[in-house]
Amino acid sequence: MNIAEEINRLQELRDKGALSEEEFVKAKAAILNPPATPAASVPMTPERQAEQERTWAMLLHFALLLKILGAIGAIVIWQVKRKDLPGIEPHGKNAVNWILSELIYAAISGLLCMILIGIPMLMVLGVLGIVFPIMAGIKANNGQVWKYPLSIQFLK
Repeated sequence: MNIAEEINRLQELRDKGALSEEEFVKAKAAILNPPATPAASVPMTPERQAEQERTWAMLLHFALLLKILGAIGAIVIWQVKRKDLPGIEPHGKNAVNWILSELIYAAISGLLCMILIGIPMLMVLGVLGIVFPIMAGIKANNGQVWKYPLSIQFLK
């Protein structure tokens, strides 16, 4: 039965006295504006899960390019997504290991700036802080877990 037929049927019921004016208005509104049906959720297939793991892992590593803000973002991504996407776990641990290692290396290099050797060390660390997350992000997008070279394994 289409909408016009439904409304005609309601009018007939109202004319016969089976429906009050208020009931007629409510029923007509329900026909003209049906409640929205919730969209069916797409089931998480193994392929879709693997794709999401690769994407989030890549974003987790690329976030490190934003330094302090990115480090916080990477940790948040890891903590939020690790239950739904277990493949994120090693990427999150590697990123945190690199963040902590980079902080330690920066502190040591900063202290060594007094004897001038720390300046080139800070420059190298700055380059590695850009190159390593890019390499890790590319590898993550390919489905590989890449451990940052020179990172101390705080989380295993």
